[in-house]
Amino acid sequence: MIHVLLFVIVFVLEVLYFKLARRFNIIDKPNARSSHHKPTLLGGGIIFVVALLLYSLFFGFNYPWLLPGAFLLATVSYIDDLKPQSPKLRLLVQLGSLLLMFAELGMYSYPPHWIVIALTVATGVLNAYNFMDGINGMLGMTSLVVLGGLIYINANVVVFTDANLLYLLLMSVVVFNFFNFRTKAKCFAGDVGAFTMGFMLVYFIMKLILITGNFAWIAMLAMYGVDTILTIIHRIFLGENLTQPHRKHLFQLLANELQFSHLLISVVYALLQLLVIAGLIIAQSHAYMVAMLSILLIAACYIVIKQRYYYLHEQKTV
Repeated sequence: MIHVLLFVIVFVLEVLYFKLARRFNIIDKPNARSSHHKPTLLGGGIIFVVALLLYSLFFGFNYPWLLPGAFLLATVSYIDDLKPQSPKLRLLVQLGSLLLMFAELGMYSYPPHWIVIALTVATGVLNAYNFMDGINGMLGMTSLVVLGGLIYINANVVVFTDANLLYLLLMSVVVFNFFNFRTKAKCFAGDVGAFTMGFMLVYFIMKLILITGNFAWIAMLAMYGVDTILTIIHRIFLGENLTQPHRKHLFQLLANELQFSHLLISVVYALLQLLVIAGLIIAQSHAYMVAMLSILLIAACYIVIKQRYYYLHEQKTV
């Protein structure tokens, strides 16, 4: 019963946020690198932060390092949504938040070089999660699949976190999808949503890896990881400044140049990620092989499609 009540609270609070966003004109206006064409309410992903607050209120402050890190990151990310902040400030806040997360994970007993590697990878994943929030449904559907997988693993494979925290985040994603998974989205997640969700998923997956000793679980974010890493490599070959905005992700090519439906692309990405997660769960004794084959197949698809259709992007920019 408590979960039904919490779901209603999450839904109502999201609607109330929309009223505030309209009143204060918190709107994302299309620009040259946008994949949408109409002004849309920004910051709908703040509901993920609300879910964390509700968890603390109803179930106790059980994560004394993790949640302050999440709230710090969410606060600066929301400020950045309202008024762009310097990249240095954003990076410092990301690193600070991750260091708090690492305290929650008990990672400071590990050798320093492992902490540096983990910090580098985690920062990359955070930003990848933000980069991939570019079309309707993408962040919401992938988050739904990953959280669903984590809930199953927590219940049937190994307990690695409080199930109530996973349930509340899942509720918030369902509510967000109700407004975002539409041909004409009512809201976008914004940096506050993308970074908060990315931060929490990084925590869950790192916790799972630390408990099981199985690094293959990182493939639970394979779709985002492959698209982001290969796009960065592509831009390096093109001699581009990686700090500048762009529209070269595979999903952007599919949406903008090939004119596929945003919702279709989001569903395909989510379904492919679901297959990877299912493979990791079913074939746990061969998890590394599943992860490697999944990453290679996704990368192959990326390369084939980019080689075949990237010229369309070049034609648009001439």
